[in-house]
Amino acid sequence: MEETARPLLRTVALGVLLVLVAGMLDAEPLYVPGGALLVLSVGSAAWVLAGGRGVRVTRTVAVTRAMEEDPVPIELRVTSPRPLPTGGVLDPLLPAPAPLATGRRLTRVRIDVRFSRRGLKVLAPPRVAVRDPFGLLTRFVGGPAPGTDEVLILPRVEPVRTPGSGGDSSGALRLGRRSSVAAEIELDGLRQHRPGTPASRIFWPSLAKGGELLERRLRADSDTRPLVVLDPRGAASEEDLDAAVRAAASLAVHLAREGGCALLVPGDRRPAMLDPGLVGWPNVHARLALVDGDSPPALSGVAARRGPILYVAARRLTRPPRALAHAPGGGRVLVVPGTLAGRHPSFTVAACSGYELSDSRHGGGGASRKAVA
Repeated sequence: MEETARPLLRTVALGVLLVLVAGMLDAEPLYVPGGALLVLSVGSAAWVLAGGRGVRVTRTVAVTRAMEEDPVPIELRVTSPRPLPTGGVLDPLLPAPAPLATGRRLTRVRIDVRFSRRGLKVLAPPRVAVRDPFGLLTRFVGGPAPGTDEVLILPRVEPVRTPGSGGDSSGALRLGRRSSVAAEIELDGLRQHRPGTPASRIFWPSLAKGGELLERRLRADSDTRPLVVLDPRGAASEEDLDAAVRAAASLAVHLAREGGCALLVPGDRRPAMLDPGLVGWPNVHARLALVDGDSPPALSGVAARRGPILYVAARRLTRPPRALAHAPGGGRVLVVPGTLAGRHPSFTVAACSGYELSDSRHGGGGASRKAVA
């Protein structure tokens, strides 16, 4: 609790001075204003000290997670065992102090706050300023301890658009559906038959030729799904970093709904799998909200993947990293903030542009044409 009493002290000093001058100069008319100022000062102090006793301010945050630019409902409650005095509610989220309902025992202040950037927002505690009607003394009553209220702001999920789509994202980036490329590479060789293997996986031609009984060895379906990789390093500005995070989140949701995908968040050794139902998306979304610009992605096991890879970089690269430059698979797409000079993007998302980098040497020419519809 702190008190602002300078106006009160000045008023007391002026009242004492008038009384002293009246006594020294025998100027009786000065006793009246001097005494009035002293009485006013005592009355103001009693008003504030008595009115501020028992005043409590609490804050209720309706949600603990919200998307960028989405409203976060917040309610401030000021209570007192006696009628509230004059004053106001102070909160960093308020554009101006909200006046107290003088004469009542409860004041409610409802606000909708919008945060434009992702991250963990720690809300500063609110305060109540109790004042006398003349503004001579102000007493501040604090709210909850700092750090009590926190809101996690999640990156926005925006539509993926292709040139000439007229703002409609339908038909863009249908990488989640199983393609002919995925079907061809699903078979990963043969191995000796194991008891309990389904008959559909038995390789009957080997048995028909009098050889041993073999079974087909299939590559995991997760290896053929599109993979979104986020590289937050080297961003020219905070806006570019946020744009890259929004693009990664938007692509992950879009591809997951189209049939499933994987998302590699910096700091994770393995990609997170997302199915069309987006079962694990809330946890991954929260991880993206806390991504900083220093953590590199783990690319050790990415280059061997057979499915398409969308590399989202926070800096304006012109080519994929070496770990992906010669990797096999169904397509390589580079996504950067803004645009690259002299190149036409295949799609745009969240102020970022995507460029198809695959060619026939990668064995992904057919997949490249299917990568961006």
